[in-house]
Amino acid sequence: MRPLTRDPQRETETPRTMTFRMRRSVPDRRGWSTPPKRLIGRRGLALLTLVALAGGFFVSTPPTPASADALSDAYAKQKALQALIAKEKAAVAALSQSQSALATKIASTQSDLASTIDNIATVKTQIVQMTVDVAQSQAQVDELSTEVAQLDQQLADVEAQQQAKQSELDATKAILADRIRTAYDTDRTSLLETVLSSSDFTDIISEAGYELDFANQDKVLAQQIVQDEQVLAVIQQTVSDTMTQTVQMHALADQQAAVLNGQMADLAAAKVKLQKLEQEQQAMLAAQQAQYATLAANKSKLKASLAAQAKAEKETEALIAKLVAQQLQQGGIPSQYSGSLIWPMAGVVVQNFGCTGFYLEPPYGSCPHFHNGIDIANAMDTPIHAAAPGKVIWAGKSPYDTAWIVIIAHSSHLVTWYAHIDNNPGPVVHVGQYVAQGQLIAFEGCTGLCTGPHLHWAVQLDGNWVNPRLFV
Repeated sequence: MRPLTRDPQRETETPRTMTFRMRRSVPDRRGWSTPPKRLIGRRGLALLTLVALAGGFFVSTPPTPASADALSDAYAKQKALQALIAKEKAAVAALSQSQSALATKIASTQSDLASTIDNIATVKTQIVQMTVDVAQSQAQVDELSTEVAQLDQQLADVEAQQQAKQSELDATKAILADRIRTAYDTDRTSLLETVLSSSDFTDIISEAGYELDFANQDKVLAQQIVQDEQVLAVIQQTVSDTMTQTVQMHALADQQAAVLNGQMADLAAAKVKLQKLEQEQQAMLAAQQAQYATLAANKSKLKASLAAQAKAEKETEALIAKLVAQQLQQGGIPSQYSGSLIWPMAGVVVQNFGCTGFYLEPPYGSCPHFHNGIDIANAMDTPIHAAAPGKVIWAGKSPYDTAWIVIIAHSSHLVTWYAHIDNNPGPVVHVGQYVAQGQLIAFEGCTGLCTGPHLHWAVQLDGNWVNPRLFV
C-alpha cells in the first residue's frame, strides 16, 4: 500500500470529514499485508459496517479464490435444471394425452363387452392394441420416474453447492473481518455493534474507498465477497425453484402411475370378460350345432320343416304389411323415421344377416338358405329392448307357427322384428302401445324353430329384409 500523501485541502477537519494518519503496511505471519491502523472518523462507520457484514471478528484461513466464471456457471446450472423440469412437464403432458386416448379405447371396449358383441375377433384386436398401448404407457411412466429421480439428484447437488459456497463466503468474510479488526482501534468494538444493521455491502466498500486506501489483498477479498454473494443468490434461487418443481413433479408422476395402474386393471378385466364371452359363444354354437345335427338327421322331416317355415314367414309378412298400412291410415305411425337403431339385446352374434350355409334357413332370392336377420345369443330370459321408438303392431305368438314375436313399426317404411322371445312370461308390451327407444319389450327365449336360446332380430325397409347393421 502506498503512503498517504499530504493534501492541503484535507488537512482541516470539518464537521463532516476527518484526517487520517497512515503508516506503511507490513506483512503478517501468514504472509498477508496488515493494513495500517488509523483513527476512525465518521467515514470509519462505513468500514466498521463492512466488518459487521463480513461476518464478525473470526480468524480463518484464506479461501480458494472464486472462479471468474462462477456466476455464469451458477446461471448455467439454473438453466439446465429449468430445461430438465420443462422436459419432464412435456413428458407428463404427452403421457396424460396418451392415457386419455387409451381410457377412451378401454371405455369403448368395455361398452362393447357389456352389450351386443358383433364380432369377437374385432374386440380381440382392440384388446391386443390396448395391451401395446398400456406397455408404451408403462415405459413412459418408468422413464418419467427415472427423470424425477435424476431431478432429485440434481437438487441434492445444487444444495451441496449452496452449502459449499456459503461456507466459502463465510470464510472469506471472516478473514477480511479479522484483518480490519487488527488494523483499527480495538476500543471501537462498541461502535461496531451500533452499525450491525447496515445492509449494502457493495456501497460500503465504495464509500470506504473514497477515504481509505485498502491493501490490494483487502480489495481482492472485498470484491470476492461481492461476487460470491451474487453467485450464492443465484444458487439459492435455483434451490428454491427446484424444490418447488420437484414436489410438483413427484405428485404428477405418482398421479400418472395411479392412472396407469387403473388402466392395467381395466384391461385385465376386459381380457377376462372376453375370454368368458368366447367360452359362452363356443358353448352356444356347440349346442346349436348339436340341435341342428339332430334335425338334419331326418332329411324328409327337415325339408318339411323348412317348407312350413317359409310359408309361415310369408303369411306373417303379409299380415304385418296389412297392419302397418292400417296404422298409417289411422295416423298411428309417422310416414318417415330419421333416427338410428340400437342393439336390442346384450349377447354374442352367432349368425349374421345374408346367405348362409345353415340348412335350417329357408331360401330367399338367389340364396338356397338365407338368414333375414341377426341372431344374438345370451343366457335365457336376457332382457330385450326396443331398437327405436315406435308403435307395437304385434306382441305374442305368431298366428302361423309356434314362435313368439314382437313387431314394432317405426314408420310406414321401417319395421323391426324380435323373434323366439320367451312365452313365459311373454311380451311385456301390448299391441297398440307406443314404446321409447331402449324400453323393455320382452325376454330372450327359444320358441319356434330354435336350436338354442337367442334373439332373432330383423329389419324390414319397404317390405324388404335389410341388414340391421345399416341402421345401428
